[in-house]
Amino acid sequence: MAKPHIVPSILSSSQVLISLGRDSWLYRIPAHTSHRCCSSKMPPRIPVRNETTRTSNQLPTMREEIFNLPNCLTLTRLLAAPAIGVLVVYDASAWAVGLFVYAAITDVLDGWIARRWNMKTVVGTVIDPMADKALMTILTVCLVVKGALPVWVATIILGRDICLGLAAIHYRWVSLPPPKTFARYWNFSLPSAEVRPTTVSKYNTFLQLILVGLTTAAPLMDIDLSLPLMILQYIVAVTTMWSGLSYIFSKDAVKILK
Repeated sequence: MAKPHIVPSILSSSQVLISLGRDSWLYRIPAHTSHRCCSSKMPPRIPVRNETTRTSNQLPTMREEIFNLPNCLTLTRLLAAPAIGVLVVYDASAWAVGLFVYAAITDVLDGWIARRWNMKTVVGTVIDPMADKALMTILTVCLVVKGALPVWVATIILGRDICLGLAAIHYRWVSLPPPKTFARYWNFSLPSAEVRPTTVSKYNTFLQLILVGLTTAAPLMDIDLSLPLMILQYIVAVTTMWSGLSYIFSKDAVKILK
């Protein structure tokens, strides 16, 4: 047990502060007995937390369980994206559609689990949209390579994503509090700007997934989907450009955190 340290000099004549480890105890001693403060019989003590302990208790503790279930599901969806692209290129349409359905299910499931059981993480907010964009980009490119998707449609889809990506890089840099360093830029526990998907952007993402999903599954269908797919391509082209402009003209799309 640590030896008590008595500090009577900084208190009044009727008080003695005894420090033992991290805790301090304040003894109230009658004035006529203050000279016997070190006697074996001490009056009742009043706990007083020292400043160091009080400060340490007020400091927030940031700890995230990165490898939780929602993040693992998102990670499998991210890894499935290149596999789906390879299957499309090598005409394994059935396997490609199966993995695409798995990706769609996990996209809904991981978000629901994170909200239901309070398992949201900073990493999850990064890899979830990353998995969606990876799937959309890889499938778009591979379908163009196979000649199943027109180049002009792919150009609009990929061009919009590239512009939004460059805008995100810009907003992250200008909104990052000083000092602006490479390490702090990629430290996702230091959020500086929040991008909120617009309503038209949500519908556009849904329509894009329908387009690439139906185009991938078309070889397995017994009916001709040429006309429906062509109509859907024009619709997606319009909604893609509309959603891109919505981020420019919407006041609530980008919020700088202060």
